[in-house]
Amino acid sequence: MTRLNFTLDQDDVKKILLSKDSGELKALKEAVLNQILQAEAAEQVGAEYYERSPDRTTQRNGSRIRTLTTRVGSLVLHVPKFRNGTFSIELFARYSRSERAFQLALIEMVIHGVSTRKVTEITDVLCGTTISKSTVSRLCSELDAPILAFRERPLDRHYPFLVVDAMYVKVRERGRIVSKGLLIVLGISESGHREVLAFDYADSESYESWRALFRGLRARGISKVDLIVSDDHAGLVQALRETFHGTMWQRCQTHFSRDLNGSVPRALRPQIKALLTDLYNSPTYEAASARKEDLLDILSASGCEKARDLLDESFADITSIFSLPSQYRRKLRTSNMIERLNEELRRRERVIRIFPNAESVIRLLGAILLETHE
Repeated sequence: MTRLNFTLDQDDVKKILLSKDSGELKALKEAVLNQILQAEAAEQVGAEYYERSPDRTTQRNGSRIRTLTTRVGSLVLHVPKFRNGTFSIELFARYSRSERAFQLALIEMVIHGVSTRKVTEITDVLCGTTISKSTVSRLCSELDAPILAFRERPLDRHYPFLVVDAMYVKVRERGRIVSKGLLIVLGISESGHREVLAFDYADSESYESWRALFRGLRARGISKVDLIVSDDHAGLVQALRETFHGTMWQRCQTHFSRDLNGSVPRALRPQIKALLTDLYNSPTYEAASARKEDLLDILSASGCEKARDLLDESFADITSIFSLPSQYRRKLRTSNMIERLNEELRRRERVIRIFPNAESVIRLLGAILLETHE
């Protein structure tokens, strides 16, 4: 263990002890820590400055400045350098751990919806030092590797059910603010556990973007899927039918109800909503078909031809769920489970408001999806 002998001027000690200014304590702490560094350097070199010793292992080569942030302010330390080898500093061992914890705390703050500007203000109050927005962004980039590994992980389990949806965020691009999509796929395993299987950043919910995401799922191990639940986006449906041949598609009943009610007079909507609910809750497909006919008659009598045609054309898609046992139907007849996830993403995204680039979208929302998955 290094033995230390501190040298402090008597007047300086009196000044420090009698002063109420934290700056004097900062000066004392800085002087002590610099002497600790010199003592550790002498021990590792095997000799003091200019000392001839058979135990000498290397030569000193000046020093470098390092700033250490403490509760009394930022201390300026002169860290010795060696001509060959590295100066290992016991003093900084615990500091390195706390610094890393501090960095992770910053990242965690951003993940949980605190903007980088607010993070900068918070660190100024807590630490007495300003950390720039660019520094916070650089620290957050450390999330890229685990998020990439999460997105590319092999999928070696069977997922009989997939739930698919997208949400839109605002991104700054070439001096403009544009709307971009985040495509998300949830999987339900045979054990009943929900997992985030895939997500991707896209210009829009186009056929090409969904097809690329679905092909990526197949390349990572997804083969046979029994049922896919989503809304009626044309590009999405076309892509999933081409990529997952023979898989049943369940059109989200919640989205369908909104579409149908939008085509009927306002006064008729409560009645139509109640009849649709009865149809969805039918014990069998045959019972649902009978209730559909009753609903078609009401829509025809009310002059709602558009709503009538929509129900007639979409009936097979909104009732695919009846091919499954009854215990699965309520959870899988809508995409509500992914809508709740989107709400959590939106809560965090609302603080950011406008993402600076595509990478930040994947980084922040991807970190939340990874956290949700775990």
